[in-house]
Amino acid sequence: MILRRVIRQLSIPLAALHVSMAGCAQEKSGAADKPEFCSELPRPGWASFEKLDAGDSWFEVYRLDDDLYAIAEPYQWQEVINYLIVGKDRALLFDSGNGIGDIKAVVDRLTSLPVTALASHSHLDHVGDHWRFDDVLAPDTPFTDERAKGLPNAIVREEASKAALCASLPNGVTEENHHTKPFAPTARVGEGTRIDLGGVAFDVLAIPGHTPDSIALLDRENGRLFTGDTYYKGPIWLFAPETDLSAYRVSIARLAALAPDLNAVYGAHNEPFSAPDELVKVRDGFEAVMAGAKEPAEIADGRARYEFGTFELLMLEHHERLP
Repeated sequence: MILRRVIRQLSIPLAALHVSMAGCAQEKSGAADKPEFCSELPRPGWASFEKLDAGDSWFEVYRLDDDLYAIAEPYQWQEVINYLIVGKDRALLFDSGNGIGDIKAVVDRLTSLPVTALASHSHLDHVGDHWRFDDVLAPDTPFTDERAKGLPNAIVREEASKAALCASLPNGVTEENHHTKPFAPTARVGEGTRIDLGGVAFDVLAIPGHTPDSIALLDRENGRLFTGDTYYKGPIWLFAPETDLSAYRVSIARLAALAPDLNAVYGAHNEPFSAPDELVKVRDGFEAVMAGAKEPAEIADGRARYEFGTFELLMLEHHERLP
């Protein structure tokens, strides 16, 4: 079952998971036919940043810093945000999106430097365009290797369905032919790996929980942390078969401990920037849920939604309790 990101926006009921799959979204539909999240666009957090010409209507590009660009896919229910960090010698693409549009063409407009692709984790909306890059870093885990094989249309077609879209699909992409292509890692990364782009460098932090291969990137010099799906503004998904709540507990506590030394946190969905103290709030909120001290705002289809204002936690209704 595809994890339907249509409820990544705050306060959308779990019933929103039950969306019609009828029809193809090759043509832009009328406002009344669009998914509910479309009415929330653009999200207010983007207004603080300079919008650039992406050269492709599927993507939006924003300059977040002198060396940092957000390449967003806002018109698809994942609302994934991919980050391009440009050093003096190389560039790094942290996450490559759904693979519906051609993110490499956008990257090539932004830099002429050689580009390495690296995913925050190997879910389909973060490795979709890895296959377009010659240099691909990846953790050395069985989960990563399995997802690197790609996913067939039968599994991912929902991502290109009418229910998932606020705009037309790129030319040649349809609900019937969309699939995730395989990619081949050219080198492996793990805890403590140092990625030096020339003038800017990152330490890889292994933060399993959301998936076994989840990682964060820490720019110690500039106080920047890229968190993938371990934290972002909106409902944080913690109910997939590969999610490990015990591991997530350790990982979110580790990130929260970094907050005093951070200036910015960049998550992988909805809006790019968050204040570092949000990590502390997520840690504390997660602990409250685990202790049974927080009641869910809603339970539907075996999943519970816990509200905390700027973020939510989505878990199985009968999730494990941690001491």
